[in-house]
Amino acid sequence: MNKDFKILVINPGSTSTKMAVYLNEVPEYSVSIPHSREEISRFPTVWDQYSYRKGAILNELESQGYHVADMDIIVCRGGNTAPVEGGIYEITPGALEIMKSGKYGSHPAGVGNLISYELGREYGMPVITCDPPITDEFCDYARYTGLPELTRLSSFHALNQKATARKVTASLGKTYSDSRMVVVHMGGGISVGAHLNGRVIDVNNALDGDGPYSPERAGTLPNADLVRMCYSGKYSEAEMLKKMTGKGGLVAYLGTSDGLLIEKIIDEGNVEAKNVYMAMAYQTVKEIGAMAAVLDGRVDAIALTGSLAYSEILMDYIKDKVSFIAPIYVIPGENEMDALASGAVRYLTGEEQPRKYNY
Repeated sequence: MNKDFKILVINPGSTSTKMAVYLNEVPEYSVSIPHSREEISRFPTVWDQYSYRKGAILNELESQGYHVADMDIIVCRGGNTAPVEGGIYEITPGALEIMKSGKYGSHPAGVGNLISYELGREYGMPVITCDPPITDEFCDYARYTGLPELTRLSSFHALNQKATARKVTASLGKTYSDSRMVVVHMGGGISVGAHLNGRVIDVNNALDGDGPYSPERAGTLPNADLVRMCYSGKYSEAEMLKKMTGKGGLVAYLGTSDGLLIEKIIDEGNVEAKNVYMAMAYQTVKEIGAMAAVLDGRVDAIALTGSLAYSEILMDYIKDKVSFIAPIYVIPGENEMDALASGAVRYLTGEEQPRKYNY
């Protein structure tokens, strides 16, 4: 690399805005700006938070002696658009209009895209995102469900999964575009992806809670029992959706999604807590086996990532069950900020060419 690049990374969440300044792929400064629920609740929609979040970002930069004009590029977490292939995308007015429409859902990341785009236009620098959460590279067979009225959708932790895959393949002396991997992200949701030659050809819909149950999601449920529950008259549609994504999994069984707290309870001798916790790992193991089969059993590596990858009890169980398939690599954490910065470097050096939003 002949030039040092200054990179501004913006990643808004529901109650915080993560922001960092990188020199190439090394963070110089990183912060998570908190937003209290009282502050956020003042805004009717996420888009009404534009000025509030932009001001918080600019104030934080100024307080640390930085200015947007000092940057070479701004990179932000992807927003809710129509499904696209993984890769780097330049933010465009058309993409922002799709995000604002809410057709594909609404997330504070969309506001981050708008803030980034406006700052980039003001200061004359590129604005990109990479591997957005609506990344869709499914093989045709992966879309079928068993009912023609329903189609399987690709919605998972694409940013961290692909960044983790690139790290592991580099350590193997391979390229991501010439590898076969199973990557497991274990956080509030759990996604298990089959990566074939740089494409995620199958993965469970972690956003809606399919696949293994997780700290906050119910996972794939018994069909008939679920239908009966929906029509029991006890729950509204909104309540059922919340039970599956937000109040399912560990929260439903144990009242918390805090892995450290659960492990403490297990250490104190709570057998049911251990059974619930380890059953989550058991279901994840089954999904890993399924994705290994999608790759014809020829797997270069299995990568375990996400916040729950810090849990030794979970990692030991999973490694013991699936090490016969391929070597296992544990890379804990969400790693989103590093992944975004790495994408910016690939863009600036020309290592990876940007794709185009077709709207």
